[in-house]
Amino acid sequence: MAINPFTSFVFDLFIFSAIIITAYTVNFYYLAILARTRKEPYPTVDWGTPTVTIQLPIYNEKYVAKRLVDAVCNLDYPKDKMRIMVCDDSDDDTVELLGNLIDDYKKQGFQIEHVRRGTRIGYKAGALKHAMKTTDTDLVAIFDADFIPPDWFLKRAIPHFSSSKIGLVQCRWGHVNENYSTITQVQALSIDFHFLVEQKAKSNSHLFMNFNGTAGIWRRACIEDAGGWHTATLVEDLDLSYRAQMKGWKCLFLPDIVVEAELPAQMNGAKRQQFRWAKGSIQCAIKLLSDVALKRNVAIEAKIQAFIQLTRHIVYPLVLIQFLALPVLLAGQVNLYVVNVLPVLTIALYLAMGPGAFLIVIHGMYDKSWKSKAKLLPALLVYNAGMAVNNTVAVFDAVLGKKNEFHRTPKYGIVTKQDDWRNKAYNLPFTQTTLLEIFFGVYGIMGIFIAIFSNNPVFVPIIALQAIGFFYIAYLSISHTRFKRNKSSDNRPKTKKEKMANTVYKLSMIGILGIIIFGGYMAISGYNSDIYPLDRIRGNLDGIMTSSDPNVIRNHLVAIQADLDILMVSLPETVDSEGKVISRNPVWLFGTESTNFLRIQNNINTMLAGIDEISSISKENSAYHTGMLDINDRALILKINIMDATPYMYVSLANMMMSAIWIAAIIGIFAALKRKKEQLNKLDE
Repeated sequence: MAINPFTSFVFDLFIFSAIIITAYTVNFYYLAILARTRKEPYPTVDWGTPTVTIQLPIYNEKYVAKRLVDAVCNLDYPKDKMRIMVCDDSDDDTVELLGNLIDDYKKQGFQIEHVRRGTRIGYKAGALKHAMKTTDTDLVAIFDADFIPPDWFLKRAIPHFSSSKIGLVQCRWGHVNENYSTITQVQALSIDFHFLVEQKAKSNSHLFMNFNGTAGIWRRACIEDAGGWHTATLVEDLDLSYRAQMKGWKCLFLPDIVVEAELPAQMNGAKRQQFRWAKGSIQCAIKLLSDVALKRNVAIEAKIQAFIQLTRHIVYPLVLIQFLALPVLLAGQVNLYVVNVLPVLTIALYLAMGPGAFLIVIHGMYDKSWKSKAKLLPALLVYNAGMAVNNTVAVFDAVLGKKNEFHRTPKYGIVTKQDDWRNKAYNLPFTQTTLLEIFFGVYGIMGIFIAIFSNNPVFVPIIALQAIGFFYIAYLSISHTRFKRNKSSDNRPKTKKEKMANTVYKLSMIGILGIIIFGGYMAISGYNSDIYPLDRIRGNLDGIMTSSDPNVIRNHLVAIQADLDILMVSLPETVDSEGKVISRNPVWLFGTESTNFLRIQNNINTMLAGIDEISSISKENSAYHTGMLDINDRALILKINIMDATPYMYVSLANMMMSAIWIAAIIGIFAALKRKKEQLNKLDE
């Protein structure tokens, strides 16, 4: 059956997105196979005790800074061979805390220094670049503030520099607070996928792997040969490791050396971290891909995998495109089944490509403990689906060249379930991205109704999974929001301004909840008045085409007339020079006669008159059969016209105005919250 140009374009976009997403998914499974090909232990060499500088980039980390410095100073390594540089760009209580702590360790004979630049230019990359000016040791180890290196770390990791071409040894991240909440558990699983599949596969082969920014050791000569730390992107670690490998250096991943770290416990912190990774990867793609493609000594497969790794976050915009397109295609009665007669095969294919294959990967990663990890897979799918909006914004930020600002992921020293972060400094408020997440969640509810009423219930789980993800991320973003002045003491009484900010926050939460409920009600009401009548008309037209009883056909036509009367009221009309209405068309811009509901109504009236004439003719008369064929042909044409018009009912002027009002109301609430946040920031300054 032919479809209109708009639906055809949406269908092409849907299929294109599906092909690209499938390609990235299949590549992940290819890496999972590659990760299991190497069984022999990584080679080591007795390199003695080379000199090593341990660089600790820190910015406002008063809850975890001491824990890190204590762990580093507890490393089992000769003091005269180990230099510690605390690269502290903080502007809060962290400065004093570290100053006192470093003085104590200096008295104990440690080569430790408190490096203060007096600026945040270049952020973390700028701090590391500044530290390299005075670094003269053989090796450079780097730990972020939330990491806790074990005392044996250097003695076990350094011997893996067995070849002079190894420029980096990257160790696996552990998770000190993995069981704190569902959020931390799914983050841990996602990070393990990266290390135990992607990093392991690339380290085992000639493919490019990346430095993860921490829990790794560099050969100083490698950093200098690759051009040092650059500040042009938000992922300086990925940037430097790719430049090093283009120079011929080898990066090695050690899955058996695990360094515990703290996972973000607050949703807004997790979103900030994901945003930085997504935006930085696309920035690196823009900066490095042409150089990788032109390098003659880089294998074709390595070039392809570099492209996939650096651009993989474009999957998130494609997921949103598919999410937006699916209800439109279902409303337009476009067939999306893998096999026409077996719609269940469609959902089976989704399960096989997604959860089914992931279970196999999880089994290979965790062996005996895989069942406990597998239970987290539904939560991970919901989490990743909900993060699509946040990461899509990051991708567009990178593509459009929006100014870089390195926003750190705050940590709170969370280890056990009894630890609490809610009343501590550094808490982040939700952002405007939450508005988009709510919008996509409401759109998903509409999509579920469309799937049901268009007789495509097999797509309901797919739409529902994503809609739940959007609402879940939005809910936690809002519920995890706290207003607190970040640079002051945790135990001081709240100021009048802070109390007012919390009141505004609570009222805003009530307002947003009310707007969401109102938006959901309007969406369901709009569907019932604008879209559901079209579904009933299609059903009645099907009834006409399958019936040969004039009375039954007449009842269908009368029902269609009633639904058309409901629809005609809300459709924009066109009048001629004499003031006569000549068109009522949902396609308010460049409308065609095929979607003119006035013409459709006239056709129904003609069919009613025709069926009345047929009713008075004997069934044995040839005129009876000719008349019934004419009724059937008209019904088929009208069904196609109704299907062409359906997608445009969603974008009517009334719907667009209501959507604009709905979005404006939420933006207004965001603006009020932002003003209160700025007032608190001014007090801090």
